[in-house]
Amino acid sequence: MKKSVEEDVFIPLYPKSTVEDKSSLCSKFQERRFWSAVKLLSNVLLWDGIVQEDTVRDLGLSKLLNRYLLLNLLNVPPGPDNIEKCNKVVACLPERWFQDLKSGSTLPELQNFCQHLLR
Repeated sequence: MKKSVEEDVFIPLYPKSTVEDKSSLCSKFQERRFWSAVKLLSNVLLWDGIVQEDTVRDLGLSKLLNRYLLLNLLNVPPGPDNIEKCNKVVACLPERWFQDLKSGSTLPELQNFCQHLLR
C-alpha cells in the first residue's frame, strides 16, 4: 500500500482556466487521476481494523488525502463537481473513527479537509 501511495499516485495541477473546460484533455486526465486516487483511498481505508490504525490513517489521510486529493479539491471551482468529490471522499472514511469524538471536533488529519468543506 505504501509503495502504491508513494509511487503510483499522480494528480497534475493545471491552471483553473485549463480545467474549467471539462472537454479539454487536461481536465479529463486530471479527473481520471483524481478518481483513481479516490479509489486507492477507499481501498487503503478498507484495511482499517486489519492493519494498525496509525498506518492506515497515515497512508490514507496524511499522504493520500492531504497530499494529493485536497490539493485537487482546492483547485476545483465551488459547485456540484466539488461537492460530489467531497462526498466520495467522506464516504470512504470509517465511521468508527468518529464514534468517540466530541461534537464539533474531528481527527487532526482531517482539519484541512474540514476547513475546505466549511468554505
